[in-house]
Amino acid sequence: MISKRMQKSLEEAISIRDIFEEGKKLAAIYGKENIFDFSIGNPSVEPPAIVNDTMKEILDTQAPLALHGYPSNVGHPEVRQCVADYLNGKYAASYGVENICMTSGAACAIALLCNTLLDAGDEVVTFAPYFWEYKSYVETLYGKLVPALCNQETLQPDETTFRAAFSEKTRIVLINTPNNPTGAVYTEESIKMVANVMREMEEKYGHPIYLISDEPYRKLSYGIEIPFIPDYYDDTIIVYSYSKTLSIPGERIGYAALSPKMADVNEVFAGLTASMRYMGYVNAPSLQQKMLLKCVDAAVDVSVYEKNRNLLYDSLTQIGYECIRPDGAFYLFMKALEEDDWEFCQRAKKERILMAPGKAFYGPGWVRISYCVPYQIVKDSIPAFKRLYDSYQ
Repeated sequence: MISKRMQKSLEEAISIRDIFEEGKKLAAIYGKENIFDFSIGNPSVEPPAIVNDTMKEILDTQAPLALHGYPSNVGHPEVRQCVADYLNGKYAASYGVENICMTSGAACAIALLCNTLLDAGDEVVTFAPYFWEYKSYVETLYGKLVPALCNQETLQPDETTFRAAFSEKTRIVLINTPNNPTGAVYTEESIKMVANVMREMEEKYGHPIYLISDEPYRKLSYGIEIPFIPDYYDDTIIVYSYSKTLSIPGERIGYAALSPKMADVNEVFAGLTASMRYMGYVNAPSLQQKMLLKCVDAAVDVSVYEKNRNLLYDSLTQIGYECIRPDGAFYLFMKALEEDDWEFCQRAKKERILMAPGKAFYGPGWVRISYCVPYQIVKDSIPAFKRLYDSYQ
């Protein structure tokens, strides 16, 4: 038998990937073009050409044993320096190789940091709605996830609920901007509020509280500036993934960047290094690390996603749906037409529309629409959304 802990997790789970797999089965029956699958955040824009070209060059020119052998647990030094140089040039920061740990994507980085920073019963505050896997990352590794509900009209962090989420056991605040599942970009005003409250709580409880900024969508924003979190709070750790930026979610490459301004940065980095070994991650993939030497600043064409966003948001609101216009990522949060968002998603399947229920993201009563799909799918889905809306009238 599997563990009781895992049994409980499976009973509570609403698996987005199960919906995705169901979509593939329906596509085999009705044709892919007739299924409007908005269930999962799988990029629909091809990677920049430099990504494949660079990996081919590496494979053709570098000695196989050296390329495919073990690097340092925390990554190739030259790659870590490349990431540090990029951050310093982009944000006028002062990162060094000793501040960068290469990881198998952002999810890996968050899990490693939870292992490094949390003792049994420690708490992690995050803003809800939140990415559904955060609970697993935190609670599989000793901790407890404490949601602080965002303002439901703006989807910005709410100071009252944020303050109420803290306790003596709070060790981490985990934020995600641009946000999955809402597409919201936290404003500078919101970030300043978060930083001020966290400094106040550090002083109140007499121990560090770390701000982990999960940023896989940083380069997927639409005409809006994304605040650089370490400029506002010293005890900040950026976790980054190239999955969405370069459209390579299957390659699993990213990093954790520890702010040089952290008072105990060397101790935290040492703990992160140890966690790489103890948790069996060993190291991030060597080929993908080397690829970043030429691709650290590359990105997909976000105008493709912006075009989808504009058509979908404008069309749905014209029909009568309540949506909050997203400023980044490739997700739109839409109000369900009945109280039970899961049942609403089931009813939408009759129109061959696949969406993720908001309760999976601690956002009951809403649904997430992932619009990283071909533009024609968005366009063809509008009549189906209209029929769904009319069925509730």
